Amino acid sequence: MEIRPLTDDYAVSPQIAPEDVPAIVEAGFTTLVCNRPDGEIPPEVQAEAIRKAAEAAGLRFVLNPVIGGAITMENIRAQATAIQQSEGPLLAYCASGNRSSIVWALAHAGQRPTDELIAIPARHGYGLEPFRATIDQLAQG
Repeated sequence: MEIRPLTDDYAVSPQIAPEDVPAIVEAGFTTLVCNRPDGEIPPEVQAEAIRKAAEAAGLRFVLNPVIGGAITMENIRAQATAIQQSEGPLLAYCASGNRSSIVWALAHAGQRPTDELIAIPARHGYGLEPFRATIDQLAQG
């Protein structure tokens, strides 16, 4: 597991496993968001397995599966709600952390400059430049 902080209270990670949950708690996270659809992965790392481990460790667990190339407004709203309702740092994961970065940026459209929403994930190798127009459009309202 590699935790990649985008802000002080939001980080992304590639796919995690139930045995990663203690380290996530130790790192200070209070909310765990799964952005990976179960159809992409084997049962032992699907949402329900992670949910059980997360909730047993006292983490809030949010399921918001994001399909690559098909991000919906519901995905964006669900991510924004998870961020707003988190009572501490939030860790979101998917296959690589890219989709979790994209929905973070889209959820913050209009709250932060577009250049910043693209540059912050880029520090971790996530290329959000193709989403510039969408971020700008969402920022307009």
